[in-house]
Amino acid sequence: MSLSGMRGLSVFISDVRNCRNKEQERLRVDKELGNIRTRFKNEKGLSPYEKKKYVWKMLYIYMLGYDVDFGHMEAVSLISAPKYPEKQVGYIVTSCLLNENHDFLRLAINAVRNDIIGRNETFQCLALTLVGNIGGREFAESLAPDVQKLLLSSSCRPLVRKKAALCLLRLFRKNSDVVNVDGWSDRMAQLLDERDLGVLTSSMSLFVALVANNHEAYSSCLPKCVKILERLARNQDVPQEYTYYGIPSPWLQVKTMRALQYFPTVEDPTTRRALFEVLQRILMGTDVVKNVNKNNASHAVLFEALALVMHLDSEKEMMSQCVALLGKFIAVREPNIRYLGLENMTRMLMVTDVHEIIKRHQAQIITSLKDPDISIRRRSLDLLYGMCDVTNAKDIVEELLQYLATADFAMREELALKAAILAEKFAPDLSWYVDVILQLIDKAGDFVSDDIWFRVVQFVTNNEDLQPYAALKAREYLDKPAIHETMVKVSAYLLGEYSHLLARRPGCSPKEIFSLIHEKLPTVSTPTISILLTTYAKILMHSQPPDPELQNQIWAVYSKYESCIDAEIQQRAVEYFALSRKGEALMDILAEMPKFPERQSSLIKKAEDTDADTAELSAIKLRTQQQASTALVVTDQRPSNGAPQASQLAMVMIPTTNDTDHTPPVDQPLTESNGALTVVDPQPSGDILGDLLSPLAIDESRSVHDVGSNDALALAPIEDQESTVKPIGDIAERFHALCLKDSGVLYEDPYIQIGIKAEWRNHQGRLVLFLGNKNTGPLDSVQAVVLPPSHLRVEISLVPEIIPPRAQVQCPLEIVNLRPSRDVAVLDFSYKFGTQLVNNRLRLPAVLNKFFTPIQVTAEEFFPQWRSLSGPPLKLQEVVRGVRPMPLGEMANLFNTLRLMVCPGLDPNAFNLVASTTFYSESTRAMLCLVRIETDPADRTQLRMTVASADPTLTFELKEFIKEHLVNIPTPAKPLPPQQPQPPPIATSDPGALLAGLL
Repeated sequence: MSLSGMRGLSVFISDVRNCRNKEQERLRVDKELGNIRTRFKNEKGLSPYEKKKYVWKMLYIYMLGYDVDFGHMEAVSLISAPKYPEKQVGYIVTSCLLNENHDFLRLAINAVRNDIIGRNETFQCLALTLVGNIGGREFAESLAPDVQKLLLSSSCRPLVRKKAALCLLRLFRKNSDVVNVDGWSDRMAQLLDERDLGVLTSSMSLFVALVANNHEAYSSCLPKCVKILERLARNQDVPQEYTYYGIPSPWLQVKTMRALQYFPTVEDPTTRRALFEVLQRILMGTDVVKNVNKNNASHAVLFEALALVMHLDSEKEMMSQCVALLGKFIAVREPNIRYLGLENMTRMLMVTDVHEIIKRHQAQIITSLKDPDISIRRRSLDLLYGMCDVTNAKDIVEELLQYLATADFAMREELALKAAILAEKFAPDLSWYVDVILQLIDKAGDFVSDDIWFRVVQFVTNNEDLQPYAALKAREYLDKPAIHETMVKVSAYLLGEYSHLLARRPGCSPKEIFSLIHEKLPTVSTPTISILLTTYAKILMHSQPPDPELQNQIWAVYSKYESCIDAEIQQRAVEYFALSRKGEALMDILAEMPKFPERQSSLIKKAEDTDADTAELSAIKLRTQQQASTALVVTDQRPSNGAPQASQLAMVMIPTTNDTDHTPPVDQPLTESNGALTVVDPQPSGDILGDLLSPLAIDESRSVHDVGSNDALALAPIEDQESTVKPIGDIAERFHALCLKDSGVLYEDPYIQIGIKAEWRNHQGRLVLFLGNKNTGPLDSVQAVVLPPSHLRVEISLVPEIIPPRAQVQCPLEIVNLRPSRDVAVLDFSYKFGTQLVNNRLRLPAVLNKFFTPIQVTAEEFFPQWRSLSGPPLKLQEVVRGVRPMPLGEMANLFNTLRLMVCPGLDPNAFNLVASTTFYSESTRAMLCLVRIETDPADRTQLRMTVASADPTLTFELKEFIKEHLVNIPTPAKPLPPQQPQPPPIATSDPGALLAGLL
């Protein structure tokens, strides 16, 4: 439609486009809607031309995003118009404005049906398009038989039949129980003989939907599909307009091969031979070229052909060709093609035995493991995992271990889990398996689940020949200055049980073993302390008669923990202290653990329980199911059969818990339940500063701002509203700057400047607003109202209604913080200058960090507090992505400006930061907050953050607050636009004069 033929519509669109702001646009739209409503009320005086014009305007307004709640009847009535221009408008506007459940559609059914069964092909196309777009149940019940007749009619032009096929497809998809397709096998066979490729392509789309619903009813159509593929593969009778970059109708080829995949097999040998010839031609004739469009089309056909080959499970020669072709694809530079090649290789592994052929491409697949694209890296990992067997397990696992050191956080857990499974399934000998798992823990302890080291313990316990070797390797790892807490656990267990087997080796005396393990005690979490206490008792037992010095050292440890606040540690210390005085009887009481009963590995069981999706074995699936946070917890409780007796369980070196909290405690490997061992799997273990990834223990039904906020105005970020008076500078940048400092400019425009000076002490603050009139005329009707969130109590002084020319007035605010929250107070500020009325809502920088007092903590203060806050909701962890890359020193400066004191030397890792502060509120009073940031040197755009405090709400709010500042760091302020000459500074004797120079 040309707008020149409708001057009113053209003028209206021009008016809307020329509006300077949203408010002007809304006023213009409201005015037009009022005019249209008035004209529709007097419908008798409307000509068809005018009605068409107003309905077009309604559609344009609707497309702009405004609600149009009237005029539907007028739009529907145009469908019955005798002329094409009015009928076209009626169909288009009706299909856009009305959904399938709208009552007015019932009024149009008869008119639509009349057009479908009429002889005007243009009207038929309009009607079919409307029905296909809306697809309502009533349309399906009333019109489906007529649409079917059009599709099968030999007298209709191909254009109408194409639309009829697509219309029927939409009706069938939406209402398969209403559209009657019983006995349609012969009709579909008739349609598949169609020579017109447009009709055939549309009919094939319908055919795919039908066979997906019931393939048995259409088995007679299978040879027809193969003939279509033969016709296209040989380029027989394919018009030029259906040839895309030399490929005959690639869309029809893809749809036909997809339809064939719904049939279980091809029985007829002639048909099967013809199909394989077509597939062979496609496989041999497809290669990577420079033209992207041709690549896309040819690869769409190729990968559908590969899927069909896998579905038919054809002879091995064709499988070899498929793998060879995919091997070419994974070697090209184009990432999309490499991804598709890797993905299809993995699918081939799942459906057929082509391991030996795929192994030829192992080097290229390993190279893809280092690709910059994480999607390609994931698919490479899937493929390596699937193709691994006894012959190549060593090479693949070693590659995974090497890659583990540089892999980003998002893949390390999956890598660790898969390396552990492969090492267990295909280990040439058990000593190699122990080496792999210990390397795994050493390189990626944070991402090694407890199940992995439990399995090592089971293997070593059940194989006597392995015990000396495992104990020696554990002893070697303890020599490292800083090892992961999981390594401390497994080493302590193995040395407690088997260190006596190393007694003749240098550096392996009971006293030396004790000293090595005891060095790690100050840095481990509470559950690990339980293991170490048991290890000390085992060492004492194996050194009978005991060395007096060693005995006194161990007794001193037990004496220290006899008064521990943790009941589990206290009980162990008391009982071991008493048992250690029993002399030789200790040998019987603390005898070595019996062999574990033979049972299936929990890791391999996970792999077998995962249907066809071997790529997602770890908790990555659960991460998306739980929260937007990347925190995770996987619990998989399995009672073990034939567990040791209760008397033996008392000596098990795995800590239990008495917690009644529903949140699984961090680092709890085995617990006792009715005389059986229960494995909690696979909660990753803690590291030198505490725990690992743990779930956000915040009720998912509550939003972030449910923590005490009822004021909707305080929830959403308040930015500068549309106004004819534009602010000078960026309001958001000014607000963010004031979050980090206590004085500056909050808002400025050509007439006024609002400055802030604030003082904060504990949970109270005093904030002064300086309102400066920059002009020679007065500002009238001045109003300033603070809309506080529920966690702040704010008292504001009255603001004078008039600010004299070039004068400055002050408005003090008293603020009290009631509880932790990130909601912000809003200043609703307005004034008049001449005829200009200016109104703005501005966020006030009374934010969370204003109630912080930085505090420097020592290691002796930090570690006990960090360990006591064990797990959610007091300790939360999250992998944060999208961080602006910055040097570690710059990040430390940011933390200091946020009033978080960076404490150097607490974390042995040079790429990590530890910070502390004290938070004050009326409900919590002084509350210590601890923060740990672990950066990834290989990827500065992500880090892992752990936040801990004694208040769950504070922990969550602080974590989100820090994340906001790391992800949304404001860019350096841009120079302000040139301003008109300003009046000289206002003389004042008030303490706020430091801001006067800004005004």
